[in-house]
Amino acid sequence: MLSRRNVRIKVMQMLYAMSSDKKLSSDEALRQYRASVRQSFELYLFSLLQVMRIADYARQDREKRVAKLLPTEEDRQFRAKLSENALVRSVLENEGFNRLIRLYKLQDRVDEDKTRQLYYDFAKTDEYKAYLSNPDSTTDEDTKMLLFLYKHLTANEMFTDLIEDNYSLWEDDESLIVGAMKKTLKALPATPHFYEEYRPSMEATVEFGETLLKKVVAEDAALLQIIEPTLKNWDVERVAIMDMVMLKMAVSELLDFPTIPTKVTLNEFVEISKMYSTDKSKDFINGILDRLMKQLHKDNKIRKEGRGLQE
Repeated sequence: MLSRRNVRIKVMQMLYAMSSDKKLSSDEALRQYRASVRQSFELYLFSLLQVMRIADYARQDREKRVAKLLPTEEDRQFRAKLSENALVRSVLENEGFNRLIRLYKLQDRVDEDKTRQLYYDFAKTDEYKAYLSNPDSTTDEDTKMLLFLYKHLTANEMFTDLIEDNYSLWEDDESLIVGAMKKTLKALPATPHFYEEYRPSMEATVEFGETLLKKVVAEDAALLQIIEPTLKNWDVERVAIMDMVMLKMAVSELLDFPTIPTKVTLNEFVEISKMYSTDKSKDFINGILDRLMKQLHKDNKIRKEGRGLQE
């Protein structure tokens, strides 16, 4: 689920933390990085659990309608379709999913009162009312309703606050989680181990991410020595901490990761700088990395595996 860009951002945040807090050891930074990786998967599971609990609240809605002293015709006709369809049941009754929920104690994070409020807010939508008006629905219609529910929730401040209150990394991982959620909902009914597709891979998080973090920490002085001559009129002390962190990471990638094309490294850090640094950082990062790449090529220090990887 985590792309290399997501991993770069997590590594960057740990290196920035170490630059800002000299007491933060490399071992502690690595521990925090691993926790961040784990929490991204937890965030996916929690998001899915919360959506399914809101959908499942339709059963309680039905029970409350039936228990009314004077139920209306609408109450009598109400069916808990949103809860009882095969797609929702395939997740809520999935043994592996429920085992992970217990493992990470995610059930303790679910706020039942907010679940109720979010369901009733959703129940007011014309789309949900139209869905209920059809006694029978196809799998495609159930899928569309679940996708609409998730879209409705992500636009709801209560829902996003609920996610943020439990996971501070929501802002960084939002697009990642939204993409994974949409893919999951479209693929329902769930297969026995559907969630395994969304576990962070060892290749991205360990072989790439942990290696990059360790190398930048271990080679900090050497990386600075490579970067400093390209700064020309820039004083190293005046370069934004985040920009320097990104430059060191980029140089480490250029030198130590032979399967990552140089253009990918350049483009990735330019894009990341747009999101996490100053307004001028994009042009600064692009210019300095371009100079660095040319110099490192000239010195024959960039060695990439495979045809075209240095282009």
